Amino acid sequence: MDQEQIELGKKRFFRHKGKGAEEVSAQEGESRRPRRRMRLRWRWLLNTLAATSVMLIIATTAISLAIYSYYTSTIVADLESRAQTAAGMFRNYTETNYDYTARQFINEFDEKSVIEVQFLNANGQVKMSSLMYIAGVSARSTDVSAAIESKRVKTSVGVDSATGDSIVSASAPVVYNSTVVGVVRLVTSLRLVEAQMTRVVLTSVLVSLVILVVMGMSASYFIRSVLDPVIRVTETAKRIATGSYGVQMERWVDDEMGELVDAINDMSMKIDQSERTQSEFISSVSHELRTPLTAINGWAETLYNGEVRDAEDVKKGMGIIVSEARRLTNMVEELLEFSRIETGRFNLSVEPIDIQAELEDAVYTYREFFRRKGLELDYTPCLEELPLISGDPQRLRQVFCNLLDNADKHGGAGGRVDVSLSKEEDNVVIRIRDYGPGVPEEELPFVKYKFYKGSSRARGSGIGLAVCEEIVTCHNGNLAISNAEGGGCLITLQLPLQLEERIE
Repeated sequence: MDQEQIELGKKRFFRHKGKGAEEVSAQEGESRRPRRRMRLRWRWLLNTLAATSVMLIIATTAISLAIYSYYTSTIVADLESRAQTAAGMFRNYTETNYDYTARQFINEFDEKSVIEVQFLNANGQVKMSSLMYIAGVSARSTDVSAAIESKRVKTSVGVDSATGDSIVSASAPVVYNSTVVGVVRLVTSLRLVEAQMTRVVLTSVLVSLVILVVMGMSASYFIRSVLDPVIRVTETAKRIATGSYGVQMERWVDDEMGELVDAINDMSMKIDQSERTQSEFISSVSHELRTPLTAINGWAETLYNGEVRDAEDVKKGMGIIVSEARRLTNMVEELLEFSRIETGRFNLSVEPIDIQAELEDAVYTYREFFRRKGLELDYTPCLEELPLISGDPQRLRQVFCNLLDNADKHGGAGGRVDVSLSKEEDNVVIRIRDYGPGVPEEELPFVKYKFYKGSSRARGSGIGLAVCEEIVTCHNGNLAISNAEGGGCLITLQLPLQLEERIE
């Protein structure tokens, strides 16, 4: 290990010692973040430019080859036509006539500067040429031998061994009495074509570079327009992760990124609502537990110390202890029920039940309780006979009792609670209405959420309706809460006459 690594290790040790591992880790993460962003930007940009470059190279190569092929094929066709025309001049063949006509053709040929004219004998030796110094030389080009053998015009593209230039040649046989007596051969260099192709390629390269620059600028703008919102979303998500619940982002655009911003904002609000609801739940449960415990503890100490001797007062104190103990028991049972739901251990014992009898038992139980509190309970039974339905009688009675208890706690000030049972299509419908202040409209969507109590100051943990909702849902039913016309809260419970499947 060298000295620099040792010094670096010492610095990190003292930084951890002085600030704590989490703070140092956060700072190192902050220092690394820009490099991480730059790598993503450059990787995206380089990948875009690389893909564009490959496409431009392929396009440039294809266009260049197409242009070169077009020029070459045009020159080949032109030479082939000229050679055929020249060979046609020797229909009345004689050796003297052949030499004279060949020399005359060469002298009158206007493009000797760019096209070489050769007249060969039947053995492929040059008898006459527009370049006089090659006369007598054997032409070893493939087009000559092919033309002599096939008695047709033949062409070839190759390289001149003397100059190294690419050349195109066309050879047309001179046929007399079905015998090849000579060959007319035209040869031209592709130097001009290659020079033109060089200009085409250079122009294509220049255009490609311009396209790459424009593409790079466009891609850079696009990458920035995508990554900058992502970075903002990331920063906001980190703020939410560190506890800044409820923070909101501005929606910049109406596209997928805008939908992501909406989702993050919605998540932030729901987390904030959940955190506040849980805090309220802890406070509420603490208060709900403390109140009966205080009463139980106070009366127990009073009775234990013998401060109350009158039999009626003792009976009253014992009644308070029993009542508050029962209240604690119910609260604990409710919390345990909710815990079973949260951990997936909640189940139903489904059997055929008389839903009307179960509801009437709950109504009968609460009617006397309501009467003692000065609250009237009006029950309207179903006028037609209801078939047995599949359900858990204990769980459904728990729902009925919880809903009636809520009507007492939140609507008891109205002095009246209405309960009705009816059959509507394939459902049993139970309605429970109180005549209290009702539920604020802005709180209606949340009243069935766990731990939610809203603006209500009534006793309770805020999980009773969540438990009821779970029980009803497991029965394939529906629990709806709304405000009734004329004031008060209306709870509508729908249960199917037949469960589609048994839930265990």
